[in-house]
Amino acid sequence: MKTSLFLIALLTAIFAMPGMAIAKGSQDPSPEFIAKQFDIWNAALQTRDANKVAALYCESGGVLIPTVSNVVRTNHGEIADYFEHFLELKPVGQIDKAYIRVLGPDTAVNSGLYTFHVIKDGKSANVHARYTFVYQKQHGKWCIMEQHSSVMPETEQTSSHL
Repeated sequence: MKTSLFLIALLTAIFAMPGMAIAKGSQDPSPEFIAKQFDIWNAALQTRDANKVAALYCESGGVLIPTVSNVVRTNHGEIADYFEHFLELKPVGQIDKAYIRVLGPDTAVNSGLYTFHVIKDGKSANVHARYTFVYQKQHGKWCIMEQHSSVMPETEQTSSHL
């Protein structure tokens, strides 16, 4: 009897310790769900409507550190302004390598490498970049809390000399 009470107490203590849960809560989003958030954002780009893209960013605290601008955008108007100009390139994004981490029921991160297919001066081009999207659930809706995107610093020619 003492042994079984000891085991119950021990198991209760172990499972009460932070980081020792057997499984995540059923409300945590799946990595597949988080991956689809990029598809939603990319589809918004295809509408060529900057306000539709900006609407995907969190109203409270959304930040955009953009690919082709030195200005950090921190509100809906600034984010929409950035996309007004970026959408002129008719961008289509494609994830090349993703690292998705679910941090809880209301927060997740998707970072990695992507390629934008753009049209500049009537010519097609590919822009290879790094990205980080931080997603947060606010008021029952998933939104982009932060996005950082930057062009890859090394070209194939540069990296082959290393």
